[in-house]
Amino acid sequence: MPRAAVLSMHARVEGTAPDAWADPALVQVWGPRFSVFAVAAEDRAVFTLGRLAGDPAAAKWATDTAERLAAFLDGREMKFGEAGRGMGVPHNALRYGAATGRLLLRWDGARQPTVRVVPAPDVDPLDAGAELARRYLHIYGPTTAKSFAEWAGIRPRSSATSFDAVAAELLAVRTPIGDAWILAADEPSFLHAPDQPAPARLLPSGDAYWILQGADRELLVPDEANRQLLWTPRVWPGALLIDGEIVGTWRRANADVSISTWRVLTPAERDAVESEAAALPLPDLAGKIRVRWEA
Repeated sequence: MPRAAVLSMHARVEGTAPDAWADPALVQVWGPRFSVFAVAAEDRAVFTLGRLAGDPAAAKWATDTAERLAAFLDGREMKFGEAGRGMGVPHNALRYGAATGRLLLRWDGARQPTVRVVPAPDVDPLDAGAELARRYLHIYGPTTAKSFAEWAGIRPRSSATSFDAVAAELLAVRTPIGDAWILAADEPSFLHAPDQPAPARLLPSGDAYWILQGADRELLVPDEANRQLLWTPRVWPGALLIDGEIVGTWRRANADVSISTWRVLTPAERDAVESEAAALPLPDLAGKIRVRWEA
């Protein structure tokens, strides 16, 4: 959600403001797996049309849904629940039109998002799908076409179409969980010694660093017991990062940040976590952040 997007940006970009999610350089869309994504406006086609590559049936369904919503809204912006009721359809069904790139959202995380319809991006879905595969490989590699399909919420044939489009750019690798692919252009980064990581980061629920599925999670969190604490059956917590490794989870209720660690932290590490918590760019926060350490 947009407020989580602010925390994700803060973890990577110094000086991120609480209202960064509303910057006109960003747009909100129903992206992969119909989650709300805040993406660069210029990348709208990648995270929407890219999911239609090689799937004519999905493309027709998405186009028809977007057309019906556009006709109903007639230039208006409306809560998507109200739009669904006005059209006489389940409001969640409207999300299927998002893959056209025509549906833009406005959601602050507190209420239901509003939706409006804009012209479709002038991009071939095959080109958008190839770029989506590149982005996924760059961030989540080593990975596979199957994992890409699960992450994007697309059919295997669509995933295969996008991976085939970038086949000449791939390099086969072997991982502890099996054979996979990376972008050949990324090979130097795998061989290069890592830069000095930040002392502490509080990554929000669903952050791109750790939103993995299935066996891929083992590469990031080898211990099964800890994986169950991070990827819970219900609402996921945030991930606590110390020196580039996930070592616990966190949750927030207003100004209270509760932190649960998987190992004993040093005094310096605890200080780094508390400093990071105090720096979170949270909008409409009453009072200072209070950190509560849980056993």
